[in-house]
Order: sequence, then structure tokens, then C-alpha cells
Amino acid sequence: MKKGLQIFWHIFIWLSLISFFLFLVRNNARFTTQGILVIFGLYGLINISLFYLNYLVLIPRFLNKKQYALYAATVLVIIIGYGFAKYGVGLIFPNDVLMRSSHEPITFGSYFVSTLLSSSIFIFLSVVLKFSIDWFLNERIQRDLENQRLTAELAFLKSQINPHFLFNSLNSIYSLAYQHSENTPGAILKLSEIMRYMLYESNDNKVALEKELQYLQNYIDLQKIRFGDKAFIDFKIQGEVGDQRIVPLLLIAFIENAFKHGVANDAASAIKLLINIEDSRLYFYIKNKKHANNRDAAGGIGLGNVKRRLDLLYPGKYNLEIRDEIDSYTCELSLVL
Repeated sequence: MKKGLQIFWHIFIWLSLISFFLFLVRNNARFTTQGILVIFGLYGLINISLFYLNYLVLIPRFLNKKQYALYAATVLVIIIGYGFAKYGVGLIFPNDVLMRSSHEPITFGSYFVSTLLSSSIFIFLSVVLKFSIDWFLNERIQRDLENQRLTAELAFLKSQINPHFLFNSLNSIYSLAYQHSENTPGAILKLSEIMRYMLYESNDNKVALEKELQYLQNYIDLQKIRFGDKAFIDFKIQGEVGDQRIVPLLLIAFIENAFKHGVANDAASAIKLLINIEDSRLYFYIKNKKHANNRDAAGGIGLGNVKRRLDLLYPGKYNLEIRDEIDSYTCELSLVL
């Protein structure tokens, strides 16, 4: 909170409190105009000065530095000093300060005990305010630090995606070029479209689901170019996409994993990919047959990356089930968009 706003709120609260007490005693015949000015004006200023002396000087000087004994001793001396000062003011205005409603004089001992009590209340209130503000500030700082940490972690996770994807795609295109395939130019063009989306259109926290699905389709088309007539993938999209939005580059790791570790050239065991959108929920299903000589291969950095991003970006809003069986690998994701 800015200092100017803090000062405004302090002044507003004190004026409100004073006005409230003046409202309570406005019809009390015991208080004369002079008495009200002395008790709520002069004594109010004295108590407020004690409040800020503790709030601005004593707490930062002693309590924040854990000098508890020195703080307690200093506060005690100041309270006693303020007690004598208040009694001195009472001697100047005895009829307004040192006189009971029954017109009996208030003894020094009785008055001194009551003024010590009132001073202690203002000391206590200043301590409560100081520690409350410090607690809220620390909480905000911790939240900011945590947000910065999560933002940095998400940026790092996303930075892993592009090199990982580019490495796999370039391997595919290299294989086409090595075979002198006529599909090489088309693969390069498809890769450029994919990279344009990844570099320029996926920088927002969320993107249109329609664009993300088109990105997945482009990736699948690139793989089909790579495998030629031997690529078999059953890809279906069901439901209404509408204006739904999703965190970008979230689903690609599952598809990459299926092509990298699965069997894509077997018509009898085609990669099965289903995306179903119902209301604000997305259901993603993919299953692939494992290579006979690659059945123990893990998903690489891709699946670990997407799991972490789901934890950070969709906490409590997703359910991910992975079944790593002997001959097949299945991923099912249910996600609240």
C-alpha cells in the first residue's frame, strides 16, 4: 500500500473513532465543551502520539530485532512517563479530568492506575496493527515469490517443448531426405506451419482449442508424410469445440510418445486417438502398440513435462491415467477447460 493511502486510512480511522465517542457523550451533562476538548482532543493526541511512538520507533528499534527485554523495559518507562504527563494535564484542568461525576476528587493513585491501563491499550493496539500489517505483507511477498517461481518453472517447461519437438521432427525429415522422398518439401512446409504456431501463437496462457487441435492435426499429417502409406492412426474429434480455450502445447507430448515408442505402420494395431469435448470438459484418449524391441522405453521428458504443467496449471481440475502394459501404452486425460 502506498504511503499516501496509508496516511489517509490512519487519519480516517482516528477521526471515525473520535467522532464515535463524541456521539456517545454528546448528551451527557457531565461533559462541558472544555471537558470534551481536553479529554477527546488533548488526551486523544497524547494517546495517539503514544500509539505511533510504539508503532514507528519502539517496535522497529527493539521488538523487530528480538530485543524483548529492552523493549519491555522501554515501554514500561514510557508508559509511566506518559502517566505523569497525563496527570500534569489533569492538574491544569482538574474539574474536567480529576473530578468524578459525583463531584468527588480522583486520587493520584486511582487516576495513575487508570491512565496506565489506557496507555497499555494503545500500546497493545499498535503492536497488533504492526504485526498484522507485517504478516499480510509477508504473505503477499511469499505469494509473489511463489508466483515468480511457478512462472519461471512454466517458462522452463515450455522451453523444453520446442527443442524436443524440433529434434524429433528434424529426425523425421532427415529420414525422408536421406531416402530422396518426394514428400520432403511438404514435410518441411508442414513443419514450418507447426513452428509458426509454437513460436508466435502459443505465447498466451491459453489459446483457442480449435487452433490447438489444428496444431495436433498438422503434427499427425507430418508423421503421415514421414511414414507414407504405412502410417495408420485413427484420429477422431467429437463434440463442439466452440470458443473453448486450453493451455497451449499440452497434449502434443502424448502423441509424440505414441509415434516415438509405438507402432504406427501396423494396420491391425493403428494408433487410436480420440478427443471428445462436452461442455467445458475435454476427454483425451490415445493408445498405441509397443515395439517388440522397445517395450521398456519410457516417455522421455515429454510426459514428465506435461504432468508437471497439469499440476501447475490445472490443479484439482484434471485426471490423468496411464496404463503401461506389456504390449500397449494407453493415456487417458480428463480435463476441465
